[in-house]
Amino acid sequence: MEYLVTMTTTVPDGTPADAVTDVRTREATRTRELAAQGHVLRLWRPPLAPGEWRTLGLFDAADAAELERILASMPLRVWRSDEVQELASHPNDPVPGSSPQDNASPDAAAEFLVTFTKAVPAGTPAAAVEEATAAEAESARELAKQGHLVRLWTLPADQGAASALGLWRAVDDAAMADILCSLPLHPYQATRTTPLTPHPSDPAVPGSRRTLSPPV
Repeated sequence: MEYLVTMTTTVPDGTPADAVTDVRTREATRTRELAAQGHVLRLWRPPLAPGEWRTLGLFDAADAAELERILASMPLRVWRSDEVQELASHPNDPVPGSSPQDNASPDAAAEFLVTFTKAVPAGTPAAAVEEATAAEAESARELAKQGHLVRLWTLPADQGAASALGLWRAVDDAAMADILCSLPLHPYQATRTTPLTPHPSDPAVPGSRRTLSPPV
């Protein structure tokens, strides 16, 4: 199963700088190990306020218990709180079960997480929504071919009002907004877009999964 984890780190006041450096170094090493094992799929930085230390991670684990063991094994967990969102398969996911960096588009460098929430206006005929839903599937296939739609997941009903989460690529914020407005279901759902920047330990970053030295 896949999970989106929001990892927020708060270093206690007075912690020596060399202690922080040591933990961060060990965290990077452990992240590479987990990426090599297929547990850490992607890492990003969302927009941050001054002084914030937060990371978004896409993880793969057999179940919630295994995910907790994985997160607990990471050195930064001593200063970190983790918020977990379970992700389920979506019928319009362009590459179910594959690595989310496989659909890279050279003309769409920026990445975005987009949350979709159903917002069907009162009185809308059910047939109109059904027609838009069918057209949405075709649009998703085309956008995936273009490298814009990378992954799409369903969010469990017990995790809030949002119904789906997508990983997208576009040239910039304006292009991403135009893509979302073009979706057939746009009139029937609300969207929340989070721009992402690369994390230095993201497995998709060249060199971030370099071969570890064998133990001495």
